[in-house]
Amino acid sequence: VQLQASGGGLVQPGGSLRLSCAASGDIFSINVMNWYRQAPGKQRELVAGITTGGSTNYADSVKGRFTISRDNAKRTVFLQMNSLKPEDTAVYYCNTGRVRVGQGRYWGQGTQVTVSS
Repeated sequence: VQLQASGGGLVQPGGSLRLSCAASGDIFSINVMNWYRQAPGKQRELVAGITTGGSTNYADSVKGRFTISRDNAKRTVFLQMNSLKPEDTAVYYCNTGRVRVGQGRYWGQGTQVTVSS
């Protein structure tokens, strides 16, 4: 399975970005789809996840600001990020696998999100 993420960039506090991640390869290995992030000097953390049925979960720090969605036909997951804060600055990684929920075994290359004035 290959994951190709896009949509990162530099945005001012309070701004918005939309990340996309397209999966290709063994379709039976693409079940849960997640977004993780890793800030400098910190551990990688789950931002949001979504099942094939559309059930979602979010980190407390992004609830009400970020929305995860997916297009199963295109095997693509999205992360709409609104009201961005400097503490959202990180490399964002998409993740997928055979599991219905939780961390999958496949990772994308990461896309940088920088929130700064």
